[in-house]
Amino acid sequence: MANEDYNQRENIYSTKVRAGKRRTYFFDVRKTKGDDYYLTITESTKKFNDDGYERHKIFLYKEDFNRFMNSLNEAIDHVKTELMPDFDYEIYERRQKEWEESLKNEGQSDQSSTTEENSDTAGGDSSPASEDTDDDISW
Repeated sequence: MANEDYNQRENIYSTKVRAGKRRTYFFDVRKTKGDDYYLTITESTKKFNDDGYERHKIFLYKEDFNRFMNSLNEAIDHVKTELMPDFDYEIYERRQKEWEESLKNEGQSDQSSTTEENSDTAGGDSSPASEDTDDDISW
């Protein structure tokens, strides 16, 4: 019981970044026993054989925050300005937004098509309004 209570208090903040269909990044702020804070960055990838997830984790402590961010920004800026300056990096944001919207619309479509099917007359088409798609927008 005490261990469960500690684990509940340990997570202070959490956010995630979905990267396509199979990959998700988690950013979790956690609290130490000594009332200090650190960040865990987890990459979770769904395995090809649908046998769970593979996870890789980085623990980042406050004394390394600034150097980590500076080096990360330098590396990203180098790719964006020196290696691939003409690439449209915003395309990923647009694709992600479109994909999330399609999932939301698909859910609404499924609900409305079920309602339509139930109220259909005997001579009507009883097939779903839209077929589930499994498009991969990963890049």
